[in-house]
Amino acid sequence: MARPEWSKEKVLSLDRKHIWHPFTQMKDYETRDPVIITKAQGAFLYTIEGLRLYDTISSWWTNVHGHLHPHLVEAINKQLELLDHVNFAGFTHPYATEVVERLKKFLPPALSRFFFSDNGSTAVEVALKMAFQYWQNRGFAQKTRFVCIKEAYHGDTIGAVSVGGVDLYHQLYKPLTFKTFRTRAPYCYRCPDNPPQEFTKEAPLPPCSLACLEELKNIFAQHAQEICAVIVEPRLLAAGGMIVYPVEYLKGLVELAHQYEILVIFDEVATGFARTGTMFALEQAQVVPDIICLAKGLTGGMLPMALTVATEEIYQAFYADYMEGKTFFHGHSFTANPIACAVSAASLALFEEENPVKKGAPLRKYFHKRLIELFADEPYVGDIRYLGYVGALELVANRRKKTPFPPEKRIGFQIYMTSLNHGLVLRPLGDVIYWFLPYCLSTEDIDSILMESRNTIREVLLKEL
Repeated sequence: MARPEWSKEKVLSLDRKHIWHPFTQMKDYETRDPVIITKAQGAFLYTIEGLRLYDTISSWWTNVHGHLHPHLVEAINKQLELLDHVNFAGFTHPYATEVVERLKKFLPPALSRFFFSDNGSTAVEVALKMAFQYWQNRGFAQKTRFVCIKEAYHGDTIGAVSVGGVDLYHQLYKPLTFKTFRTRAPYCYRCPDNPPQEFTKEAPLPPCSLACLEELKNIFAQHAQEICAVIVEPRLLAAGGMIVYPVEYLKGLVELAHQYEILVIFDEVATGFARTGTMFALEQAQVVPDIICLAKGLTGGMLPMALTVATEEIYQAFYADYMEGKTFFHGHSFTANPIACAVSAASLALFEEENPVKKGAPLRKYFHKRLIELFADEPYVGDIRYLGYVGALELVANRRKKTPFPPEKRIGFQIYMTSLNHGLVLRPLGDVIYWFLPYCLSTEDIDSILMESRNTIREVLLKEL
């Protein structure tokens, strides 16, 4: 059946009447139209009018190699001729095993047991249930609580919300969640113990005592007997404001957790697959968690799929005769979907063959340099931070006092709407403007993106400062 030719009017009419968009106050679009995207290629999205937009946030942090990479498209097309889907409980298929075979080359050997699911939130839910049941299966019934970090984000399902720390997203749902211990975020720019510094940049250890880590240690010391796991986004608190923090904090967290016999869960849904400059952010601290959560870039951003990868020790706590009641009762209809597996394997092959971690190093260095050159002297920039292909500006009303803009001004949202007129997608996190770049860019693209970003921000803030 031929694809229908949709008119702009028809799309907008149906959208307004029936569609409820995520993370969107729909009334904001009462007098404005959502942008209609009809195709994509490389680093660009194309609107129904034919306008070209730089996809500077990699379509919600999923796209890594660029849109419609021919190698990934070919993998999907080939798979469609072989197997579309099959129940993964009691069945297996070679496409799932190829993902495991390729991915295990990039992960620490201790992470050896792979559980498939379908998105980042569910990967976290799986990890939380694994960690909880691990201790229950071993007879430690009192170890039921989790430790999480303020400003952290792990998804929008109820378990993930329970261990989240961004009140804007999570506060309303607290009556539905389980209780956790929340510890202070390693937020260098707004650290009360940290003397003023120019910018966070890649977060070298600031001249402070890591008091944020001391608070975590106190929680562990007082409550270790009831804590089953701590969950953390390594090196980058993404949705909390693209907060880059020191390697030493992550090292210290893992050391403390192991000292107090607490499992460590790394949420690398956003940070994985070279986004932070190494294949996985954990490499920068040279530490290994007990469980890691992966999604987004796992399939190159083409299809939804996720993995929760655990150690053999955790797996063995579930391995028993059925009547012992230690089975991990969790699953999803589309677990290890063969089409998603095929494109994931193809994406992982690109990481081996094209090696964007190594080849992209000069581009990342140029990106960081241009961020400082273009934004360091702007009066509205309180902080500049970056890691790998991620960069962020924290915009403030008063740079010396670090005073935020009044929330009712919605500076970030104004910048987002204005960016669309400048050929960009700058979707903010509050008043943090960020770039989450795909790996197919050139230095010329970096210059275009950052120059137009500065023009966009200046246009909005000219009337505010």
